[in-house]
Amino acid sequence: MSDSSPLPPVRLHSEAELARDALAAPLVSHAARLARWAGPDTRVEAGGELVEEQLPAAAEALGLIGGEGAAEASVEDALASAAEAWRVAVDTGLVEVVDEEEGTVTVGEDLALLTSGSPHEVLAVWLGALETVLADASVPDLDDLLDAVDEGTEVDFSQLDWDPEAEADLLDGVLANLYLLSVGDGAADSPVPLPALAASVVVPSDMGEPTNDVLEQVSDTMMRLDDQFRLLEPVGLVAYWPVDEALMADSDDPAAGAATGDDTDVSRYGMVRLTPLGLYGVRARLLESGFEAPAVGDLADKGADALLDGTATFPATAARAETEQWLTRREPLAAARELLAAARGGDAGAPLRRLLCQQALSLVGAEAGPALREVLDDLELGGLARVWLSEHGAPDVPAPSEAMVFWLTIDTVAAQLAAEGNSAELRGLVEGLAQQHGGFFEAAWRVEHPATADVLEAMGRLHPDKRVAKEARKAAFKARSQQGG
Repeated sequence: MSDSSPLPPVRLHSEAELARDALAAPLVSHAARLARWAGPDTRVEAGGELVEEQLPAAAEALGLIGGEGAAEASVEDALASAAEAWRVAVDTGLVEVVDEEEGTVTVGEDLALLTSGSPHEVLAVWLGALETVLADASVPDLDDLLDAVDEGTEVDFSQLDWDPEAEADLLDGVLANLYLLSVGDGAADSPVPLPALAASVVVPSDMGEPTNDVLEQVSDTMMRLDDQFRLLEPVGLVAYWPVDEALMADSDDPAAGAATGDDTDVSRYGMVRLTPLGLYGVRARLLESGFEAPAVGDLADKGADALLDGTATFPATAARAETEQWLTRREPLAAARELLAAARGGDAGAPLRRLLCQQALSLVGAEAGPALREVLDDLELGGLARVWLSEHGAPDVPAPSEAMVFWLTIDTVAAQLAAEGNSAELRGLVEGLAQQHGGFFEAAWRVEHPATADVLEAMGRLHPDKRVAKEARKAAFKARSQQGG
């Protein structure tokens, strides 16, 4: 994924909602409880880790072992969870090591932020917790790495099959792909099958049928991701449905069936989606890495020119949501005038700006009527003004001239080309224009619009009837000659 092109915009929950989610994340909640539990007798190792002898007491303080309310987990898992929560507490400043030699700790200043800080401050603590967990998730199980080492042999960690930077980059790539899959129209609540996510970072984009070696790589990656997402779920980053353990027992290659499309329920191979908090967290990391990752609402305080240019690449629902937020901050008549002024122009992006202006004006009530009447005689805006006024039942809307009708037609097709390319909808529009208007091309090439020749060439390319397509190409040649090009 290139960091030079903007990602689709994400629709984020409010910071207040996200902060509540952050406080409710089990790992953050556990870290805060351990910070309050820690006292004068609490001891840590040189790196800040809780000494092993105190892990059982920490796990009991979290309700993971002992007592009637303890979670049903193995003691080993409970101790590991307590150790992770303590590590988060130290890394995020909820606990502070005051004497490294003595190994003593005290409550950190940031603990108060979780109860009295602003939502933004709470989220800053959560982002720190996320970094700790991501770093831990990038470290594989050392037992697996040591399997190939002979017993009694001195371990040279530099010779192990583990590249920390590559592991971190792989997880970053997976999360970036998951983010990209989550920000499309209506995709945020749809979980992604784990094999598909693994394949997105393993299978080359130009590969047809994956080879057995590639399928094995997908399987290995999928199982690493299964371990990693189990770690990432408690911090609130993802909702995760793990790989069915029975499936793993039944097959040496648990990803092969999903990758080759057999009839097994794909959910058994694991499913994952970013939570609203996860979308916020991954976006923050993408921004920090230099990606352009817009969020709906970013343009609400900017001018109409920024709105129309910015939403040109947005999916339809995101563009509408962004426009609605922009309109709520403005008086309808003033907003309409600003939109119309920004829609003018003869540059390549102007037709799409006018289409987006028309869509934005459809969200404005009858109060905008005077602004539309003011541009009735404007060649660039008069056509869309008539459409808006007619749709709103305005009286005395003058009929457009033939020149304005043809100009608006060229402008509309140019906008659709910019927005959709050679889509099926555009093909239908092209066929309809040629069929409904006898002599369309003879009149169209004379239209004094900067995009006339390009539109006619596209119509020649898109129309299925060879005779009509030839007429369109001839008209495009005439238009280009008229324009001096």
